[in-house]
Amino acid sequence: MDGIVNVLKPPKMSSHDVVSFIRKIFNIKKVGHTGTLDPMAAGVLPICLGKATKISQYLLDDVKRYRCEMVLGSNTDTQDRWGTVIQSRPVRVRESDIVEVFHRFQGEILQIPPMYSALKHKGKKLYELAREGKNVEREARKVWIYGLNIIHIDHDRILFDVLCSKGTYVRTLCEDIGNQLNCGAYMSFLIRTASGRFTLEEAVTLETLQSIAPDMLQSRYLYGMDYPFIHMPRIDIKKSSMKYVLNGNDIYEKNIIDGHGLKEGVMVRLYGDHRFVALGRVKKDKELYIDIERVF
Repeated sequence: MDGIVNVLKPPKMSSHDVVSFIRKIFNIKKVGHTGTLDPMAAGVLPICLGKATKISQYLLDDVKRYRCEMVLGSNTDTQDRWGTVIQSRPVRVRESDIVEVFHRFQGEILQIPPMYSALKHKGKKLYELAREGKNVEREARKVWIYGLNIIHIDHDRILFDVLCSKGTYVRTLCEDIGNQLNCGAYMSFLIRTASGRFTLEEAVTLETLQSIAPDMLQSRYLYGMDYPFIHMPRIDIKKSSMKYVLNGNDIYEKNIIDGHGLKEGVMVRLYGDHRFVALGRVKKDKELYIDIERVF
């Protein structure tokens, strides 16, 4: 059973918990997620099964979309409503101030990862150190905010959508915006509405997965390994040249059924006998060729 399940992760469950749940109910050894979603957050969590675990590294880079609510007026130690309030300030901002500050956070920004995160410091997870009352210096990291749209403002509560790069902490975004408004803020609600091609509308609940037979999972909820890559050009390999692909050798136009679509620098998906077998990047020496990046 090789493919990807678009799971709707419930709150109060870690991404690892979801992996363990799937592994147990379908008795599959190779199961992996494609990017951690905070335990108290809900939403899209693509889960790779079988050979599809080989593609998880590519899905980590997918753009993510979230809907979030933030509350102005306080900062918490975890940057969300489940933490302890460490500072409160009066909220004296106009809607125009909020809009202006939101605009500042679009594009490339720097974020300092929160102490309550799974990042490691000298082999120990930051949240473990935070629970011990320790605070270590963290370097700011570049992340991209591709879209930041306010949905509704209700006094001290702001509902918004964010489209962002991997590694973005939405709760940190909330706190940073609040601090720019000179009143502080924390995240009160978060749901991931999309991860790459996987959307909330198509996600399946754990309750549904628990109630179905494995054959229904495969026929109804299991996406093919090539599904996340269908935006890439498809290259069909000649049957006589399949051995070169499987050995990771470079592939030239003579090995391809139709190679007129090759463009230097472009990632492509390779098929043999209509079966997805590899990913590669088009390069050029004396002629164009495909450098095999991963064989599946």
